[in-house]
Amino acid sequence: MATDGDAVVAEQINYYRARASEYDKAYDSADLRELLTVLDDLPITGKTLELACGTGQWTQGLAARAHSVTALDASPEAQEIARTRVSSGNVRFTQADIFSWQPSRRYDTVFFAFWLSHVPPDRFTAFWTMIAAAVAAGGKAIFIDEGPTRKTHDEAATTVRRVEDGRTFSIVKVFYEPTKLADDLKALGWSTKIRPHGNFLVGIAERPVAQPRN
Repeated sequence: MATDGDAVVAEQINYYRARASEYDKAYDSADLRELLTVLDDLPITGKTLELACGTGQWTQGLAARAHSVTALDASPEAQEIARTRVSSGNVRFTQADIFSWQPSRRYDTVFFAFWLSHVPPDRFTAFWTMIAAAVAAGGKAIFIDEGPTRKTHDEAATTVRRVEDGRTFSIVKVFYEPTKLADDLKALGWSTKIRPHGNFLVGIAERPVAQPRN
């Protein structure tokens, strides 16, 4: 049975499908262009899973550092743009709703930019459980997102966005305070380092590798 949460997630997918041709305009800003360079300092390695790859703004940079990249997104329109942007032969695009998708293998790196803020609070635990199933032993989940504002993730988590043709959509938008986010992830078994980068957050999460018993 569909729930209100399902309806918001479906509308969020429709928003990014409708916005696909407009999305890259956000990266005309100097702060986002500079943010793309943060990949140079992140431990992207091995077989990499990119969630919510969108139009591929981050995918090419990931491909230059990883052995291979599996890039997921629910919007075929966005992925079509990504395919024209990304020339690396080690990238495989997959269309999937991230909330229903389950990994069939493990990855050394799981990366997502500007996606965690679109995860409904009531799906936070399930989302990170899926990430745990996707990350190989010793691997890392790396995320980039907007920094905190006056509105925190303890408040209402939906907002209305408009596309250029005038249509409006309700989407999930959660602004995380780094210490609280780290505590929430610690409760789920993650060790997390989150640092500010201008108006953004950069996080690296790891699950401690179990030590063999003597």
